[in-house]
Amino acid sequence: MRAVRKQLDDLRSPYLMFNQRDFTDWSLSYAVTSKGVSGTLSYKKKRYPLSEIHSIYARLMDDRFLPELEDEPEGSNARRHCRSLHDTLTRWIEVSDALVVNRLSAMNSNSSKPYQSQLIRRNGFRTPITLVTNDPRSVRVFWRKHKRIIYKSASGARSIVSEFTKEDCSRLAHIRWCPTMFQEFVDGTNIRVHTINNRVFATAAETTAIDYRYARQQVGTPAQLREVVLSATLKQRCLRLARDLGLEFAGIDLKVTPDDQVYCFEVNPSPAFSYYESSTGQPIAAALACHLTAR
Repeated sequence: MRAVRKQLDDLRSPYLMFNQRDFTDWSLSYAVTSKGVSGTLSYKKKRYPLSEIHSIYARLMDDRFLPELEDEPEGSNARRHCRSLHDTLTRWIEVSDALVVNRLSAMNSNSSKPYQSQLIRRNGFRTPITLVTNDPRSVRVFWRKHKRIIYKSASGARSIVSEFTKEDCSRLAHIRWCPTMFQEFVDGTNIRVHTINNRVFATAAETTAIDYRYARQQVGTPAQLREVVLSATLKQRCLRLARDLGLEFAGIDLKVTPDDQVYCFEVNPSPAFSYYESSTGQPIAAALACHLTAR
């Protein structure tokens, strides 16, 4: 968020920053009529007509866990106001005529990785052979068949991708209460592709770790990131996938095998791009700021 704000400042583009932690000072009301969406966003004594907001970049945390609510009992006035404000905000973002990066309805495909993988295949990408189960026996059969497998969350909840080993067999009973995603291990180079409107930024992550984001924990050294250039065909396929999911800004996770087969694991609808930008110098924040100011 800070990176985008800096780019907006450099462009001298006016913007309004909604800080969730200041929820007591904000209010929002709107109406939907045959003429469109009208309303007002207020901060303390300042009022901002919604009609003057032409683009929205939304990165919201779960408002239930804001530090300011930590000591508030359930049902308190502060909790009710905070929940009402965020509920109204997310509903307005859905119906707003503004450019939205990204609408929650488009982001929801990431809530179920098995569902999203169907959309990924529809756009011409390979996906790993996958098992989602809470049955330990099925996992053992899957493991014997594919020799090397990994496991991770089947939902949008962040998890560390790990390889399944003999030591994990003793813990398999735990999946009875938490269906888990298991996949064949795909060897190759991890590539994160950020798409913003019609622009593409691709970054390769070199490491022996299973999950390059946690390479330091898994193998002792961080992944080495470098900018790469995609083929015209692969670039267009990534842009088409983002458009199909309704995402103005997306982080697409690919892996390219030694024989140049391209697998797509998932599409992140709210990518934490600064990790890649700081390592490669790719102007991702600048491209996002330019897209937001295009209107």
